[in-house]
Amino acid sequence: MKLKVIKAAWGMTGTWDSQLRQIAEAGYTGVETPMPSAEDEALFRNLIVQYGLDLVLQIHTEGPDHAASFEMKARRAASFEPFLINSHSGKDSMPYEEQLDFFRRSIRLEQDLGVPIAHETHRGRATFTPWSTARLLRDLPDLKIVADFSHWCNVCESMLPDQADNLAIAMVHTVHIHGRVGYEQGPQVPDFRAPEYEYALIQHEKWWAEICELHQASGRSFVSFTPEFGPPGYMHTQPFTNQPVVDLWDICRAMGDRFRAQFATKYE
Repeated sequence: MKLKVIKAAWGMTGTWDSQLRQIAEAGYTGVETPMPSAEDEALFRNLIVQYGLDLVLQIHTEGPDHAASFEMKARRAASFEPFLINSHSGKDSMPYEEQLDFFRRSIRLEQDLGVPIAHETHRGRATFTPWSTARLLRDLPDLKIVADFSHWCNVCESMLPDQADNLAIAMVHTVHIHGRVGYEQGPQVPDFRAPEYEYALIQHEKWWAEICELHQASGRSFVSFTPEFGPPGYMHTQPFTNQPVVDLWDICRAMGDRFRAQFATKYE
């Protein structure tokens, strides 16, 4: 089983060429990013090929018609031939029957497009809690997710000690991991390397290891992992100066290296 370590473009600056070149030269397998603008589309497509990067595209559904928004964006995303589309889907406030209709339609479209589509576990979305997500997965066994359990730690204000059954269901349906460490009071610890957050790091790594074991047991050829720490806003900053407490590139690189080393000892 191989590992794809994907770099999130979130928080990066500069031209598409400078960003994708930096990602490729750092040894990442690919990039995860929202779609480029129409005017940058041809350039973006060429650069992905030039730098030999795998591609995960993010889409975000919007109201008032989330289903129509999803279809429009997913069709365009599929035209870039990513190995995965990661969707921030629906709203936490959507009635359950409306959620079911949305995700049934999303599964049909995924099958029509022939590109895997996974729905990220995310605050504000239909997948905002372990139990709401597990309910959807029980009712829709073909649904795929991107596991970003940092959001659930924040929403549940815990490290999820009472959610083992719901986490187990979520892991079975996980096709991509977002490697950000959350904790009880937020979706991103200030620095996962700090000893005061070791407990949160260890818990997330246990979840990621379980997902890897499931991938191997099911015969999947690779695990894909995006170390997705966010810039200021997500990242903690110093009061008054708003200076970030860590370097974004550095912390993502450190998490990717750590996961790569742990993965190599078991699967390579």
